[in-house]
Amino acid sequence: MAIIDRRGLIEHLHGQFTLDWQGLHGITHWARVRANGLMLARQNAANRHVLELFAFFHDARRLSEHGDAGHGERGAELAAQLRGRYFEATSAEMDLLHHACARHSDGLTTGDITVLTCWDADRLDLERVGATPRALCTDAAKNSANQLKARARARAWMARPR
Repeated sequence: MAIIDRRGLIEHLHGQFTLDWQGLHGITHWARVRANGLMLARQNAANRHVLELFAFFHDARRLSEHGDAGHGERGAELAAQLRGRYFEATSAEMDLLHHACARHSDGLTTGDITVLTCWDADRLDLERVGATPRALCTDAAKNSANQLKARARARAWMARPR
């Protein structure tokens, strides 16, 4: 059963997050990655539970807004530590989550549909830093209507008052 204590998890992640909570890799990015992933999952066979967990963990252990080797692996390790406390997941889901988090910055484009959809959900939010998403993996992410929706989410964040 796909159970997540979202409130507890987010409070925990906020307490340990070292960057700007509202910054480039903070909670608003995670929310857009989640929305992108769930949008894509409606069109393919990706595991929605893993997608949602990926959104929370893939950048949760970043130490820098810029180059930060190992941040995905650190996020995957955090997920493993918090399993059973804030969420439930099968061993197979944890394997997918670990791989998706650990390799999300590597530019890979082949593999399991759930992992690929996680990567696409993150890449579709590159507009927030003025970059066009590249190395998209799935047909759903390559769909122009989906790209427009993701772009609109990112641009709304960029246009917010600071």
